[in-house]
Order: sequence, then C-alpha cells, then structure tokens
Amino acid sequence: MSKTTVSSSDRTRLGAGQVIGEVLLAAGVIILLFVIYEAFWTNIVSGRLQDELNHSLEETWGTDPGAAATESAAPPVPALGEGFARVHFPSLGEAYAVIEGTRSEDLRAGPGHYVDSQMPGEAGNFALAGHRIGSGPVFQHLDQLDACDAVVMETDSQWMTYRLLPLETTAPERRATAVNCLSRAQVDRFSDGDYSQVRGRFITVPGDIEVINPLPGVPWVEPNPGLERILTLTTCHPLFSNSERLIVHAVLVETIPKSSVRLPTALQEK
Repeated sequence: MSKTTVSSSDRTRLGAGQVIGEVLLAAGVIILLFVIYEAFWTNIVSGRLQDELNHSLEETWGTDPGAAATESAAPPVPALGEGFARVHFPSLGEAYAVIEGTRSEDLRAGPGHYVDSQMPGEAGNFALAGHRIGSGPVFQHLDQLDACDAVVMETDSQWMTYRLLPLETTAPERRATAVNCLSRAQVDRFSDGDYSQVRGRFITVPGDIEVINPLPGVPWVEPNPGLERILTLTTCHPLFSNSERLIVHAVLVETIPKSSVRLPTALQEK
C-alpha cells in the first residue's frame, strides 16, 4: 500500500491558506462588532441623551409657563449644547428635542442647530443637522417626507408649522404643488420668484454650504424682514455613507402661541 506524502510546497500553501482564513475570520468578527456598536450601542447611548434633553426642556419650560406663553418673538439664542426646542414630524410619527450646536457631542443627543443660522420663526433660514444611521438616527427617514408634509417646531412659547416645498424644478409644476399648502404670496415666490430654486428635498455634495444660507442656494444675503422663514434639515446620504447630503427645505405657514391652548392641526396629520 503506497504512502501519501505532502511536499514542502504543499505544506506552505496549506499554511498560507490557514493564515488567510484566520485573518478573514478575525476581520469578519471585527466588522460585526463595529456594526453592532454603530447600529445598536451608539443608539442606546443617544437615546439616553435625548431623554435627558427632553427632561431638561420640560423643566425649563415649566418654570414660568405663563410668562413664556405670552412671548411672540423668536427664542433667545441658547448656550452651546443646550436644548431649546422640539421638532415634530407628524407624517413619520417622530419628535425630537433640539440642541444648540452641530459638534459630535451635540449630534449624539439629537438634531443640532447650525449656530450661524437663524432661530425658529426668524426671517431667514433656521437650519438643523442630524444623524441618519447610528449615534441616534433622528433624520433616518427624511427621504420619506414629501411636498407639503408638515414639520412642526415647538418652543417654550410657540408652535410653528412649516410645510415642505415643492420637489419639482419647473415653475408650472412647482405652482401646482405649492397651491395645496402655501399662501398665495408664497406660491408666487416659490414657483417663479426669488425662491424658485429652493426645492423641498434633494441630494447634494457635502461642501454645498449655501443650503443653510438665509436664502438657500444663493450666495450670502444678510437676514432681513423681506426673507421667508425657512427651515432646513441636513443629513448624510445614502445610508451607511457620508459621500453626499440629503437636504430638506420647508417654509413657515402658521404660528400659534401656546397661550391659546390650541394645538396645530398639523400634529394630527399622518
């Protein structure tokens, strides 16, 4: 009976294959652990921070509700890292406390306000950033928002309802969409006026900083009473990547003081 022998070259190939297999196995384990960390653990941590932010808001707003309810101006600029508002997405069934700042530590707690943009209700552009996956994916479903969908901002004294702008690019199509949710003057401005280039939802590159300018999409214009009151939401795109940015633009259509004890009807929309 012949005896099978293994040559040195065969042993070398077997050894190399074993090493490669072990390396691939180790890499797979590391990738799996990273996915678990990104998709689960960071969300748990962010959820706790968001709960703390909401609790802080309730405590702050509850200190003198009578006085706060009579205010009609935009809220004062908060300190960096401080919660100051809440954003509601009725069609998504989601709501989040908003924090001042867009640093990594700010965005772990919730949507963060670009410090150089306007405050809620002010003429110009109130802009927020948020994660789309991991670390509290507060803006994960922004791609599901459609033209005329409501985004409601809540401050200590006001409810402000914004409506997503038309997604189309041509004036007739934009007008046909805008008439469903905007005022007559806004329809004109957003269909073929000075805001005709501002779309409700689109994809752009990370360096497109003009989306958060007082008049989005154009070079800097100083905030002034003649500007619309815009809300801008920014997040990474696509999921699991930061190669692009998903942008949402909406315009203020209704403001209700909390002193009226009347909630925006938009909160009930699905």
